[in-house]
Amino acid sequence: MRDIQLVLERWSGWAVDNTAIGWSPIAAGFKGLLPPTSKSRLSCCDNDGAIIDTAVGMLGKAGRKDELDLVKLHYIFKVSKSTIARHAKCSEGKIRNRLMIAETFIDACIIMTGAKLEMDDWVHKSEIKKVA
Repeated sequence: MRDIQLVLERWSGWAVDNTAIGWSPIAAGFKGLLPPTSKSRLSCCDNDGAIIDTAVGMLGKAGRKDELDLVKLHYIFKVSKSTIARHAKCSEGKIRNRLMIAETFIDACIIMTGAKLEMDDWVHKSEIKKVA
């Protein structure tokens, strides 16, 4: 089972320079809050990036623009969930829930295509075995 948060972290490093979805350089209402982009971010290969980028883009096609904006803010622009919640004037729990829905949707899109990501070996959730 892949850890979609690690997948999206690596994708965000790739997406800063390569995304086809057309992210704006400054998210609406967050000017001055966004840290400068850094080349030291973890990234993924172009094949993985294109697959994940397509899955993220499906959020918009499915009418989930709010979740798409959350993914952009949190993963691409590195805005914390609490900052997003303060700006949206809602609880951080609500933001976490909506982001979890978006992550699950993206993971489901990747699974439904049957795509095997090259990074799958590094982003699997580890299982903890119960001892005695």
